[in-house]
Amino acid sequence: MFTIGDFARYGRVSARMLRHYDAIGLLRPDRTDPATGYRFYGAAQLARLNRVIALKDLGFTLQQVRAILDEQVGPEELRGMLRLRRAELEAAVAEATARLAQVEARLRSIESEGHMSGDDVVIKHVPAVRVAELTGTAASYRPQAITPVIGPLYDRLFPLLAAAGISPTGPGVARYEDDPAGEGAITVHAGVTVSAPAGPVGDTGVTVVELPAFEAATIVHRGAMDGVLTTEQTLARWLDTNGYRSLGYTREINLECPADRDAWVTELQEPVRRA
Repeated sequence: MFTIGDFARYGRVSARMLRHYDAIGLLRPDRTDPATGYRFYGAAQLARLNRVIALKDLGFTLQQVRAILDEQVGPEELRGMLRLRRAELEAAVAEATARLAQVEARLRSIESEGHMSGDDVVIKHVPAVRVAELTGTAASYRPQAITPVIGPLYDRLFPLLAAAGISPTGPGVARYEDDPAGEGAITVHAGVTVSAPAGPVGDTGVTVVELPAFEAATIVHRGAMDGVLTTEQTLARWLDTNGYRSLGYTREINLECPADRDAWVTELQEPVRRA
């Protein structure tokens, strides 16, 4: 038999936690001294303790853990609970990965301050262009909010155009506007250059629009768009230094989009005028 202190040490838990498990009926001691109230545990109880900790670490509540260990939950229900927990963990991993990418982008921006050259910024006239596009809404203009919206839009766009007999005649064109709903939301337009007539493409949700010509400050971004922040801020510093004022959101021209997102080449076109 083990004292509560020894049992806690072998189980790598606190004695306070064992007292709590006892109080809720999850793991009662093998014997309690009636005179002193001291709790004593048997070595065989380590197996139940290990299961309690494992299930708890999977995210189950102590009530759920007790039901599972006391066989109040059938095998099929338990499998369903585990599948749900797996999905929750996968979502948490995806969110953590996105946050890590955001932190890395900020670090690159900080590390590149004063080092990235603005020599590649070019002021040029961008001619009018006709694009077929699908539209969605992102919660903000941050890359981690834009990417989950614009990716699925492009995934839908090209099959819809193919089914309608419309072939792209140029690069992809992504553009952004403030959403009428406000509160920082962004209207996302995922488009591609076409020569089709302007107007809706059947009932597909695709619309062909004529984008007017404008003067733009342009710079080429190389790599995934999750890391575009550094390039955009280089462009912003160049505008400030050279006496230009931004007139709106940057348009993105997809020059090269291979499967490897780190090999993407995107021209950023920011509408400007002399300050």
